[in-house]
Amino acid sequence: MTANEMKPIVEALLNAPSCCPELKAVAQAWLVAVGTNQEATVTGALLQEAREDISTIEHTLGFFESPAAEKIFGAEKAKAMAAHAREIQSKGAKWCDCAACAACAKLLGL
Repeated sequence: MTANEMKPIVEALLNAPSCCPELKAVAQAWLVAVGTNQEATVTGALLQEAREDISTIEHTLGFFESPAAEKIFGAEKAKAMAAHAREIQSKGAKWCDCAACAACAKLLGL
């Protein structure tokens, strides 16, 4: 994937409410490094962070069915998010489909 193809995906990642601070920092560094002699190194770091941060559907489902999710989102929202995860899992999804995970999946070619 070229830098031009990656740029809108990285920008979407930066705008994703579900993107963690570490991934945002690497994504921002990647945007700065594009076209410089640091681009390849920072691209590697971005892809590594994406691999570490993308959530499997099983992990996502486990989280949304946990007391921690109820505490963060409230019982109804956590239950609805778990139901959504089960629905996409039943259709063959392997990864969480939140904006951050979807962008990571695109970057990683998953």
